[in-house]
Amino acid sequence: MLARAERTPGAEALLLLPDSEERGRPKPVSYRALDAAVRRLAGWLQSQGAAGERVLLLHRSRRQFAVSFLACLYAGAIAVPCPPGGGHAHHEERITGIVKDTAPCVALTDAALAPEVSRLLARCGFGNMPCLPADAVPGAPPWTPPQTTPDTVAYLQYTSGSTGHPHGVVITHENLLANQRAIQEALDTRPGDRVGGWLPLHHDMGLVGQLLHPLWLGGTSVMLPAETFVRHPVRWLEAVARHGITVSGAPDFAYDLCLRRVTDDQLAGLDLSGWRTAVSGGEPVRPETLRDFTQRFAPAGFRADAFAACYGLAEATLLVSGSAGTRPERLVDAEALERHLWQEPRPGRPVRRLLSCGRAAGCEVRIVDPETRTPVPDGRIGEIWVRGAGVARGYWRDLGETSRVFHARTADGECGFLRTGDLGTLDDGHLYVTGRLKDVIVVAGRNLYPQDVERTVQHVNALFGPGTAFAVPGERERVVVVQELRARSGYDLDLAALAGQVERCLTEEFDVHVGGVLLVRPGTVRRTTSGKVERSAMRELFLRGRIRPLHQRLDTDLAVGATALTG
Repeated sequence: MLARAERTPGAEALLLLPDSEERGRPKPVSYRALDAAVRRLAGWLQSQGAAGERVLLLHRSRRQFAVSFLACLYAGAIAVPCPPGGGHAHHEERITGIVKDTAPCVALTDAALAPEVSRLLARCGFGNMPCLPADAVPGAPPWTPPQTTPDTVAYLQYTSGSTGHPHGVVITHENLLANQRAIQEALDTRPGDRVGGWLPLHHDMGLVGQLLHPLWLGGTSVMLPAETFVRHPVRWLEAVARHGITVSGAPDFAYDLCLRRVTDDQLAGLDLSGWRTAVSGGEPVRPETLRDFTQRFAPAGFRADAFAACYGLAEATLLVSGSAGTRPERLVDAEALERHLWQEPRPGRPVRRLLSCGRAAGCEVRIVDPETRTPVPDGRIGEIWVRGAGVARGYWRDLGETSRVFHARTADGECGFLRTGDLGTLDDGHLYVTGRLKDVIVVAGRNLYPQDVERTVQHVNALFGPGTAFAVPGERERVVVVQELRARSGYDLDLAALAGQVERCLTEEFDVHVGGVLLVRPGTVRRTTSGKVERSAMRELFLRGRIRPLHQRLDTDLAVGATALTG
């Protein structure tokens, strides 16, 4: 960004869109102004001895987040972006886990959040850590360019993992720059592009794709608050139309939300003809969503070839594969796919339509049998392994998981691969993602660990015993909870009310829709001999209709299947 500030100081680096049309006009921030703010904060960080140390970032202000993150890069510090909280227990637990894992030297936040963040730090044993609003730090010596190398750690990207055991992905400067080049290659982004959207900046897709990438290009990052999109999805499309955004992206659910909530009157006022690349990533990409979105918004000038389906993960900085303009599809046998087999459709049998997530960009992709670690030929399903300059160094202070996940070796001796935990296949050079090995639940573009959901449900009622949560596959995954009632608790309870409490609790805590709640007798939830919940087995029992609940509340389409199986 230093070069941009020197060459085009008056150009817009950021364009901050208001929360609502009533709250003022968009606020541009030039490269000159951004660089000046970043230098000032970076000088203060250096005066605090932050070079090489972790700096916690908790911001709701998009401008202050950008300044704080870039100041860490300028100062040679290690940025640790965190969700800014929201009053929910799991937010505080997650931040506490990150703080204990990283032991930051300082926390940067917004003025409005500073008291809350200070109290949180005190509760987790870091009450002596400096916690300051990023725009109100004391005067400091001038900034000095740090001595960094490609291997210098730039930031820690905490995945949406278990709050009790957070995983900080160690991203180096080399990883970051390599992935910026890969994004440009895959999406055909261009110098001066206006890239933007509503994605939260503490997520890898928002940080790397919608803040850092346009700055790397010398373009403009156009930022809309995530809360505004959730309340009024049309505001995202209006931002694209009114502010000349050429590249914007989001998970599949966001396009589906626009389909359901943008009215005909709102559609009539949109001009999406300038939207060159519409990225869909962050969760399984549904061909139906892309097709329906194209048809719905074609009158506003949206083009089918604007869509770019992508695949990536934080452990690879962001992007692994993607292609703008070309989206091959494959029809495969649905029942075979559930067994991780890639087979042509058979007459009269259910089929599944899969969309290509493009070609590998800036990295190698191998499909490997996860048990034998033998690479499999194209057209066979296996675990997706990735190798390249964009793959992160490992997990922060977790040598065991780093060795297992980031230093995988194939049976024929090739080493240095990242095990993604995702299943897929290569077909004519295109990557198709078909499922996951791990238990992570992907809902609305977010990864939820089932143990976090289960722990939250345990606190709903004292009558609850062991329980489990898992994702149910389909056009879009949904969360299903199977919860035991304790022995001798008495079944004259209002079970419907109990199920409703579980549903409301999870909606409030995790902001997700719960597809089903099953209240069951003691001993229903299967466990291993060591006491671990067998989630895969429970999911299989549910899908086969083998669970006999005392009470259940299921979405209509799930209930139809359950009735057919259990009746």
